[in-house]
Amino acid sequence: MTPSPRASRVALFMMVIAAIFWLGGVNIRAMIGNDMLKTGTLEFEEYLAPEAEREIFRLLSFASLIVMISYAAVLICATVFLTTTPLRFREHGWLMVSAILFYAFVPVEIFTMSLDARMVYMEFFTTAGNDVFRELFIARVAALAGAPVIALLCYYTIIGLAVFRPLTRRTQPAP
Repeated sequence: MTPSPRASRVALFMMVIAAIFWLGGVNIRAMIGNDMLKTGTLEFEEYLAPEAEREIFRLLSFASLIVMISYAAVLICATVFLTTTPLRFREHGWLMVSAILFYAFVPVEIFTMSLDARMVYMEFFTTAGNDVFRELFIARVAALAGAPVIALLCYYTIIGLAVFRPLTRRTQPAP
């Protein structure tokens, strides 16, 4: 199969749009959940009323739904882009490093998305109380000893790699 520049452009465009929603949703989710815990601990603040806490969990569920859908779109579009692009890893080291950083954390994302999916399920299909959401939230925050945070830093590194394109081999013109 020959690489299709048109298919790779469409996949790249869709991947960029989905990545904006995905990384934006991750940041929104972090900002929403940030005030629920005491600084530096996994203990909940006491000043939150149960109704306010429930609303925060509802907002976290909506943000998680957007993140899960967007991540799946990025994963599919990235795979299509890498299989259809005329760019080769040998000449474009930045693309290879970006692919390694992205695909290395797929298992981490799948695990954390399973926790997010349980929260979304609890929000939309059950009448679970705050205690269930608290348990899921703590499991999500403490998941894999910080690997999701390292993954997020790698995703931001990918943006820098794509913008500055280091490790690009310059081909010499024929004499």
